[in-house]
Amino acid sequence: MSQTCLLLIDFQKAFSHPSWGKRNNPGMEENAYQLLHAWREKAWPVVHVQHSSNDMESPLHSSSAGFDFIEEFLPLRNEKQIIKHVNSAFIDTDLDLYLKREKFTSLVVMGLTTNHCVSSTVRMAANLGYDVTVPFDATACFETNSYDGSLFSAEIVHGLSLANLHHEFATIASTESILSSRLKLSKPVTF
Repeated sequence: MSQTCLLLIDFQKAFSHPSWGKRNNPGMEENAYQLLHAWREKAWPVVHVQHSSNDMESPLHSSSAGFDFIEEFLPLRNEKQIIKHVNSAFIDTDLDLYLKREKFTSLVVMGLTTNHCVSSTVRMAANLGYDVTVPFDATACFETNSYDGSLFSAEIVHGLSLANLHHEFATIASTESILSSRLKLSKPVTF
C-alpha cells in the first residue's frame, strides 16, 4: 500500500457560483480527477474534505445545495470523509489522528482554494511532519481584493500562494509529473 494519501479539499458545488469572481485554472477539475482516478485504480488512500460554514447565509452551509460535493468527486464508501468548519482540515477534525493511525507519512493535497483552505491545510500538514506535494494544476483560486482595495487576478493569487508554499511547506509539481513518478498508469482517463 502506498504511504501517500490523496487529500481532496472542498470539491463542492458552491465554488461554481459566479459570486466568487474570476477563477484561474479552468482545467483544475480534470487534472484532479486524473489523480483521483489513479489513486482509486491502485486502491490507495483517499480522504475527502468538505467545508461546512457556520454562517447560515454561506453557500457552503450544510443546508445549502452548494455544500454538496461535485458529482465526479463524491466519496466512495471506503474513502475517509472529513467535515471542517475553518480553513485547515486539521483543526477540530480527526484527520491527523487518522493519518498517523494508518501510518500515512506523505500527502498529495489538491482542491479549492489555493490561498485559503489548501494553503492552511498544507502548512499545518508540513508542521505536523508530513511530506506534502501540491499539484499546481489541480488546485485553483479566485481573484482577490487586497486590504487597500486593489484587485489581484486569480493567476497572481494562485502563483504567489504556491510560491509561498514551495520548499518551505510542500513540493509544487504538475499532475503529469505526479502521475508519471508515482503511478505509471496503464491508460488515460477523461473527466
